[in-house]
Amino acid sequence: MPELIEVERYGEAALAVLGRRISGVFVLDPRVVTGSATSLDELCGYRVSGVRRRGKLLLVDTASASETGPVLGLRFGMTGSLVVDGAPAIERLRYSSPASAERAVRLRIEFDEGELALHDPRRFGRVQIDPDESLLGPEARGIGVAELRSVLAVRHPPGPPLKARLMDQSRLAGLGNLLVDEILWRTGLSPLRPCDTLADEEVRRLARGIRGTVEALIGRGGSHTGDLMEERRRDGHCPRDGVALQRCDVGGRTTYWCPAHQQ
Repeated sequence: MPELIEVERYGEAALAVLGRRISGVFVLDPRVVTGSATSLDELCGYRVSGVRRRGKLLLVDTASASETGPVLGLRFGMTGSLVVDGAPAIERLRYSSPASAERAVRLRIEFDEGELALHDPRRFGRVQIDPDESLLGPEARGIGVAELRSVLAVRHPPGPPLKARLMDQSRLAGLGNLLVDEILWRTGLSPLRPCDTLADEEVRRLARGIRGTVEALIGRGGSHTGDLMEERRRDGHCPRDGVALQRCDVGGRTTYWCPAHQQ
């Protein structure tokens, strides 16, 4: 499941195409394109001038000698991955097929030399020209206490469940299902708790937990490497205190949490 950690790795792999001229865009599945599939033809003739990440969105900037070109936005959904010059940026996601499976390629960007491809077995990924970056909240990586307090604030209490708010990309960019479960487990906060009920100390703890968990799992290599991960199953038990984990749906996502220490 690509979250900010995986998209960061995709961006690192995509740096290989910096400076290359786009010679062709081939949409193998129009369903992954937001807007008209022909809009991607605008990329042809421009060179890749930059690669950057905003939350779970990968942005490929383009330019010519005389002007700034369109921006290619890639969202990877649940099973999307990036293949650069035939080499997967990540060999295999936890819940997906190998990135080398040709039948799952949805988009191919060809350069004068080499190519970049979007591989997505379940078709939840999306491709868009000039996505509106202002629709994304602040970056989860490095989030501060004041920013997080604003993320959790609501106009009309009670607020939505804490997990749902943390996964809302318009409020906080980058976190997905696996990272949020790990963060809340580490910080002892219930995913069901209304997001506007956290005390100041709990907001500070959560901000530290987000930063620390993201950095730790970047070091381990992925969002699936958390301490809770192997117990995220129907008969799973809390790695900290051994009680049976609760399983429920929060914000449309399957959620595992410990009723003993997550309050």
